[in-house]
Amino acid sequence: MKDNRESIHLLQSISQGSRHAFDIFYEKYIQFVYNIAFQYTKDHGETEDLCHDIFLEVLQKSDQYNPTKGSVRAWLAVKTKSRSLDRLRKKKALLTNRLEELLNGEEKGADVEFLAQLEQSIIMEALKSIPNEQREAIIRSYFQGETHREIASTMNKPLGSIKSLIRYGLNNMRKQKSLLHWVQSGGGEKNNGM
Repeated sequence: MKDNRESIHLLQSISQGSRHAFDIFYEKYIQFVYNIAFQYTKDHGETEDLCHDIFLEVLQKSDQYNPTKGSVRAWLAVKTKSRSLDRLRKKKALLTNRLEELLNGEEKGADVEFLAQLEQSIIMEALKSIPNEQREAIIRSYFQGETHREIASTMNKPLGSIKSLIRYGLNNMRKQKSLLHWVQSGGGEKNNGM
């Protein structure tokens, strides 16, 4: 309670132009904001940029804090989460638009090697986020060239289960990383002994 009163006082001083109050507020909450932002970005550079933006907003709009809606800590936590999610959505949209331009050939002289590396990176990240059995079935099918029957034998599972693992795995990958044209461009539709 006392801590929140001090923070409210700092915000009031910041709104009146006190640089000293801002410095104290920043030192008090930077690690807290950084830890929340890093949970979303998983990238130190992105997290530092987010912290800068959040504290700049605090400096410019400190009067937006409403004590009836919760503590200063809660206000900062909500603000940090919101800005982190906004940043991730914006970054995803930019990457998606760039990939669509490259995949549709809208950008003249697109670097094919760059696109291939970027697509491979996205696929590998998506693979990490799906269940182990789905990952194994997809790797065996698409990266090692095994037929579904070979995979069923190796994994000691019925053929129908292997087909389901691959189908669900590809759907999960699409959900995880929006692999826009990977399947449509031929990466996920080969027969593999079905």
